[in-house]
Amino acid sequence: MMKRKLTGDRKAEILSATLKLAFEVGPDHVTTGRIAKQLGLTQPAIYKHFPKKEDIWSAIADTICKRITQNADIGRAGGPPSDRLRRMIRSHLHLITEYPALPEIMVTRDPTERLTETRQRILAAMFGFRDTLIACCDELRAAGQLRDGLRPEDSATLLVGLIQSLVLRLILTRDTSHLLDEGERLLNLQLSLFEHEGRQP
Repeated sequence: MMKRKLTGDRKAEILSATLKLAFEVGPDHVTTGRIAKQLGLTQPAIYKHFPKKEDIWSAIADTICKRITQNADIGRAGGPPSDRLRRMIRSHLHLITEYPALPEIMVTRDPTERLTETRQRILAAMFGFRDTLIACCDELRAAGQLRDGLRPEDSATLLVGLIQSLVLRLILTRDTSHLLDEGERLLNLQLSLFEHEGRQP
C-alpha cells in the first residue's frame, strides 16, 4: 500500500516538473533528461513510471481535460447564468495560473507530433467549455438580459477573447500575477457591456 502511494507521488512530481519545464523552455523542448535533472533522478527512473514521453503528455492531458470539463460543468449548474459565466471564467483563469504552460501546449508547433494527441484532447475540452459559454449566453438572451443584436455565439467569442488577451500577456511577460485581478476587472466590464440597454440596475 505504501509503495503505491509513493509511486503515485512520484508520478505527480514528474507531471508537475514537466509542466514547469514546458512553461520555462516550451513544450517542444521538454525532454526526459530535463525532467530527470529537475527532479534529481535518472532517466530510467522516469521510464519506470512512464515508459514513453508520450505517456507523460497523455497523463497531463487527463489532468487538464478533467479540470476544463469541471469548469464547463459550472455553467450547467444551478443559479443565474451571469453568475455561472463569472464562475466559469474565474475557474479557467485559476487553471491557467496553476498551469501556465497550458496556452503554449495548445498552440505550440510540434514537428515530432508527440504533442498532437494531447493538444487535440485539450482543444476538444475547450470547445466543450465554449459551448457551455454559448448556452449560458443563450439563457441570458432568453431572459431578456442580453443586449439586442448580440448573438450568444458572439458573446462567447468575446469572453474567450478576454481570456486570450490575458494569456498573450502571460506569454510575453512570463508573469501570472495579473491573471486573476485583471481578469476579474475585465470580466465585470465585459459582462456589463452585454447587458440589455433597457435593463434596470
